[in-house]
Amino acid sequence: MKDNSIYKKALKLAVPMMIQSGITNAVGLVDNIMVGSLGTESITAVSIAGQLIFVFNLAIFGGLSGPGIYGAQYFGHGNTEGVKGIFRLKFWIGLLCTIAGVLVFIFAGDALIRRYLTGEGNDIDPVITLKYSRQYLDIMLIGFLPFTITQVYAGSLRETDESVKPMVAGIASVFVDVVFNYLLIYGKFGLPRLEVRGAAIATVIARFVEMGVVVIWAHKRSDIHTFLKGIYKTLKVPAEMTKKVLAKSFPIFINEFLWAGGLAFLTQIYSKRGLDIIAGLNISNAICNLLNVVFIALGSAVGIIIGQMLGASEYEKAKVSSVKLMWFTSAICVLLTIILVSISGVFPKIYNTTDAVRDYSTKFIIITALFFPIQGFLNTLYFTLRSGGKTVITFLFDSGFSWVVSVPVAYIICTFTGLPILWIYVTIQALDIIKVVVGYVLIKKGIWITNLVG
Repeated sequence: MKDNSIYKKALKLAVPMMIQSGITNAVGLVDNIMVGSLGTESITAVSIAGQLIFVFNLAIFGGLSGPGIYGAQYFGHGNTEGVKGIFRLKFWIGLLCTIAGVLVFIFAGDALIRRYLTGEGNDIDPVITLKYSRQYLDIMLIGFLPFTITQVYAGSLRETDESVKPMVAGIASVFVDVVFNYLLIYGKFGLPRLEVRGAAIATVIARFVEMGVVVIWAHKRSDIHTFLKGIYKTLKVPAEMTKKVLAKSFPIFINEFLWAGGLAFLTQIYSKRGLDIIAGLNISNAICNLLNVVFIALGSAVGIIIGQMLGASEYEKAKVSSVKLMWFTSAICVLLTIILVSISGVFPKIYNTTDAVRDYSTKFIIITALFFPIQGFLNTLYFTLRSGGKTVITFLFDSGFSWVVSVPVAYIICTFTGLPILWIYVTIQALDIIKVVVGYVLIKKGIWITNLVG
């Protein structure tokens, strides 16, 4: 801790991201509680649709993250034209992913939702749950494009050391979301009571507000964000840059898509033990996601900082800093564990649901919290490997592990044994320790240290 500048820089980048994501997740928590007051079918329906939308969101994140590696390194190298080219490439990738996502959910939405409705549930009607989930998903599709545009701008701003504007845009969208959720879910001040549909409409309105704030504000300060000057004079991207970036980006896109798909499939496997489990996991995720933004934001900040160091050819500094920041993140996660465990029995009581669902959610919260330090370390480790362009390694390390190890183990245990669901959940969480050990060895060997733009 003698030289604490690296921690200050990480926190300077990460704290605005934490605030933005934290407030967004807090609103998601409020949404969750509001929808939860409507009954178990409503909360289960939104949870299922949310799992599917999560896959799309991570596909966008994965598609933009590969170019983001180059964006950070070009900025560290002082190459503004390089940053411009990366922004334009992100625009095209985001647009194509959005079109594909909308088409999939329009034509295959019902089939995907039904895959979560195979288990038994106490007092949960699968027909009503399917209806609500489809209503929610159809409206949320409208918000896909503004969400994508926001991610293109926010990612490029962060890669050039600006994380405040995306934060402010996120706060504005949160305020709008809370207000319209209250008005439209319950039908206040003369507006219709739309329940689940009202929650979706409020989120879509918030997406447009967030996009408007970040785009308008960023262009008004193009004197600072010089890569935005004349950015739309052309949307052409040099063929050589496109080929080089996509070669590194494709494994990240596939990784994020498959990783999110793996999580969705795990949830489907858990649902075989009962629909109550889906509702319990949804409640658990609502509160856990409120706190895991801390290590997720730190991981993103580490990826940007280390990427800038690599772009500036500061290799030894990057290696030392990466290890410091991994342990720093893990230590912070211990505090998050204490907070989550202390509120695990209180939070589920807010929901209008069954005692069985509340019991599951309490235990899921405790289990998730106990693995937070490992997840924090692992998240920072992942972004460090990726900052040097080792995207094939991160693909094998992340989604490859999920589909080859985690998903088959969960399926076998759930299908062929009588092991209680909570012990299955613990087992799947504990498998990540293998990744921590392997990843740490790779970090110490320094095989990830590469300047992609020098």
